[in-house]
Amino acid sequence: MVVMDVDLQDPPELIAGFIEKWREGYDVVYATREDRGADTFAKRFTAGGFYRLFNKISAVKIPENTGDYRLMDRRVVETIKTLPERSRFMKGLFAWVGFKSVGVAYARPARAAGETKFNFWRLWNFAIDGFASFSTAPLRVWSYIGGVIALLSVLYASVIIIRTLVTGNDVPGYASLLTFILFFGSVQMISVGILGEYIARLFVEVKGRPIYIVDEVYAGAGEDAKPPAKAAAE
Repeated sequence: MVVMDVDLQDPPELIAGFIEKWREGYDVVYATREDRGADTFAKRFTAGGFYRLFNKISAVKIPENTGDYRLMDRRVVETIKTLPERSRFMKGLFAWVGFKSVGVAYARPARAAGETKFNFWRLWNFAIDGFASFSTAPLRVWSYIGGVIALLSVLYASVIIIRTLVTGNDVPGYASLLTFILFFGSVQMISVGILGEYIARLFVEVKGRPIYIVDEVYAGAGEDAKPPAKAAAE
């Protein structure tokens, strides 16, 4: 299967190179944009930032400057079809299933006609979908933020106590009130972070993704032996 855009920015002549790589044994052959001169500076900057941030906070790594234009072996397609989730960030799913993959560099030409429907707002929501689908970092980060604030509040309280013992108290009640506010605010953040840990686990379980994917299947030796899954798919 070959997935491509219909606005002529994905040159069909690359498909021949995809098939050559597939015949060499690769299950997924994706097109990597080595030149994004047709895009605006804002688009290039935000796209680069998205890939770097996504790959930093997610266990699934997406090749940078890679869209949906790719060739997939039949067994890769069948594996993706088994995933039961409905909110699908396809860039991440293509990478999640694994298999032997290789990129083919190309210079993406400008759009032949029409205008893109992906404005900044839709691109922003697209990025949010990617982060939410493949990373639990936004749920887990609040416990760390709360812990840091709790530590800072304790240090601040220590400074206030030492300064009060040495120089006296200039504004009665201010130091203790601010310390209590910071400390209990951090406790609330840590509590939210703990809830986030449980929600993150529910989030992973609800997706129902398989624990493992079978690469090749052998029935054993002899006449009843079946060929590898990839050979059968070819």
